[in-house]
Formats: sequence, C-alpha cells, structure tokens
Amino acid sequence: MSQPITVKIKLLPTKEQEAILTRMSDEYISTINSLVAEMVEERKPTRKTSKDMDAFLPSAVKSQAVLDAKSVFKKAKKTNFETVPLLKKHHCVWNNQNYSFDFHHISMPIMINGGAKKTPIRALLVDKKNRNVDLLKHKLGTLRITKKSNKWLAQIAVTISTDKKTGTKVMGVDLGLKVPAFAITDDEHVRFFGNGRQNKYMKRKFRSERKALGKRKKLNGIRNSKDKEQRWMKDHDHKVSRAIVDFAKGNHISVIRLEKLANIRQTARTSRKNEKNLHTWSFYRLATFIEYKATLEGIQVEYVNPAHTSQTCPNCSERNKARDRKYQCSCGFEKHRDVVGAMNIRYAPVVDGYSQPA
Repeated sequence: MSQPITVKIKLLPTKEQEAILTRMSDEYISTINSLVAEMVEERKPTRKTSKDMDAFLPSAVKSQAVLDAKSVFKKAKKTNFETVPLLKKHHCVWNNQNYSFDFHHISMPIMINGGAKKTPIRALLVDKKNRNVDLLKHKLGTLRITKKSNKWLAQIAVTISTDKKTGTKVMGVDLGLKVPAFAITDDEHVRFFGNGRQNKYMKRKFRSERKALGKRKKLNGIRNSKDKEQRWMKDHDHKVSRAIVDFAKGNHISVIRLEKLANIRQTARTSRKNEKNLHTWSFYRLATFIEYKATLEGIQVEYVNPAHTSQTCPNCSERNKARDRKYQCSCGFEKHRDVVGAMNIRYAPVVDGYSQPA
C-alpha cells in the first residue's frame, strides 16, 4: 500500500529572497496560463521545452511549468474546452531532482543576478515530534512554494509505502453532526468520537464574533475569524481521525468502512437548527484524514453505498425511521440510531465493487 501526503513547512526567506520568490511565482503562473492558451487555440498539447521559453525561470522550473500546463490542458479537453481553468494562486514548483534540505534549510535554484543559482532558504523543518523529519525520509515528489496569509510555505509531496494488514476484521464508521463519529467493530466493540455540542458552540461563537465585527466594518477581523475557525475545525478533524485510527489499531482492524460522502448535505439527517452547521462542516475532510492516517498504519479504507444505512434494521432488514436518537423495530431490535448506521455500514455494498469480507 502507498499513501501520498503533503508535508507543509514554514519558510523564513530574507527580504531579498522573498522578492525573488514573488517574481518567480508571478512568472511561473503567467507562463502556465500562456502555454494553456496556446494549446487551447491549437487544440493539441505543446511540444515546447524549457529551451523554447523566454520565462525568467530556472530551466528545471520551466520544464515543470510545461508539465503543469499540459495537465491543465487535459482538464480543459475533458470539457470539450467549454471550461478552461485559469491559475490565479501564485506559486512555483521544482521537481524532486532540483531541491535538497537539511534540518534548517531548503535549497533550490532561484534566479539571482540574471542566472539560476541553488540557494538555501531558512525553513522550520523540525517540529515538536520530529514528524516532518520522519515523513521526509520517504519517497519525495515535487516541492511547491507559495505564500499564504503573508507567510511563505513549502509543500513537499511524499509517498509513503506501508505493509497492508492481513485479516478480515472490519469496522464501520458513521459520521454526523450531533455525534461527529461513531465506530463499531465486527465483534461489537463500540465508541463515540468527538463532541457535537462543543462543535456547535464553537461555530456559534465564531458566527457571533463575525457578526459583531461586521457591524464595526472590520473586514480584516472577519477574515481572521474565518481563518481561525477553519484552523479549529481542521485541528478537531485531525484529533477525531487519530482517535478513530487508534481505536481500529487497538482492535486489530484490517478494514475501515465509511459512507460514500457524495451529496451528504442533501441526504444527512438534520434539523432546521442544525442546517447552518451541516453546510459548513467538512465531512469530506474528516473522511480524508481517516483514510490517510489509516493507510499509514496499513489499514484499508473502503467506501460503501449510504442508502438506508440509518433506517434498515440490522436484525431483520426491515426499514424504520428513528425517533429522536432511538431506533426501534417491530422485531424487538432497539439501538441508538448512530449505532444502527455504523452496524449497517460494516455490511453495505462497497461502491467500487472491491471489498474485504465482513
């Protein structure tokens, strides 16, 4: 098994380096958009190489720009050129043969005095748990440098190979609002994860804060509040996904099953008072965090058809609607409705057709 992830590292360039990176980022995006426009006009991929381009960029970066432009062209071609993506977020990319790093710097060729020179830029590679250092020991991909919220960030693509766990023990995980996640193993070990009331409280708090800032016309404050809320939600998803994967490891699970999250906002159980939280909560991000953390542990993740998982009786297959948080069936089966959902997820059809026996 292999899992692609992105290692994010804070950069601390000098003012001179910052100016160079800004110019290169502008040039990189401009080059890609120009190449895409040429390919769309000619309706075929470009044959240009770095030697054919006048962009003020190192040759390795020019070559990467050609690859990225071809990728954008393919996306446009799939829509029969009705939609042509235009890159706006400025960044610059180096392939894995053109950068290196140590504990304090990342070095890559940048344009200095009219030529390309490999230059070390100060970076905070070492974090509290040395997680970045451990991850960067695996197979490296491209380096992407971008600026976000006035801070420079290096994003290194890493592919991690793991040994797939043997066995057929399966765990179903049901995601929701009132209970962020509920898991049940095939030998009936259960656990709730997260605190839905706390989530709702925090989102109300941030909305109230932005409402007050709006009355005072503090636009920067509103943006900062939104960023802060997103950081809180992301941190919460990391903690919940880590707890779920640890629970799976502790129960020797080899397969985690989740609902396929397409159209979840149209099908999720909710009430009018929960509607705002439903449309701002990232179920997809939580599922993605669970998947990549599980893959790192050798645990396979499968997605199942979500149809009727919360309505079907696990005992007799009769369909019933839960009342409040309680599910009851005429056969005598009674459980918390999230328990019912997770139980059925264990055995629901896998959407890609490939599954481990449950």
